[in-house]
Amino acid sequence: MIRVSEAIKRDHRELEECYYNIQNATSDDEKTRWQNQFTWELARHSVGEELIVYPAMEKHLPDGKDMADKDRKEHQKVKEQLYVFQSLKSSDPKFKPTIEALWADLSDHIKEEEEHDLILLEKALEETDSEDLLQNFNRAKMFAPTRSHPSAPDKPPFETAAGLLAAPIDRLKDLFSKFPKQEHSRKA
Repeated sequence: MIRVSEAIKRDHRELEECYYNIQNATSDDEKTRWQNQFTWELARHSVGEELIVYPAMEKHLPDGKDMADKDRKEHQKVKEQLYVFQSLKSSDPKFKPTIEALWADLSDHIKEEEEHDLILLEKALEETDSEDLLQNFNRAKMFAPTRSHPSAPDKPPFETAAGLLAAPIDRLKDLFSKFPKQEHSRKA
């Protein structure tokens, strides 16, 4: 069975793919589609970690509260950058520097999470606990907002309530947004 850390790493690879597709896009339309996909993936992933993974760190690791607080602080910075990025037109001169700055901060966070935080968490968890976290993480992403809301709370239960209120509006916006066509997306 897959463990929660493997699912998080898979999400990270998907974000990386979206970033590189934005950078390599040859038209504004293609950039916009990948911008929407990147925003959708990152917003949901961040909420899933904040609702499920960070509380598990706090519960199972001796320094888990400090680790989770540090990760939440990094998420907040990324969410603020994503909020700006998700509103930019792909033709805006700020588009490229904004995604590059966002990716620089996000990739540092990803590296630390994969090389440190997730390793410690998995060592502290029984396999069944990790599998349960995975189910909860995936479930949280299903109900999470699909856009960045940096002013929303970042800890349960308030984040849960804010997310449940924002998600339907985000999903309505998604209906009118362009996303990559299936044939343009590489399979990881």
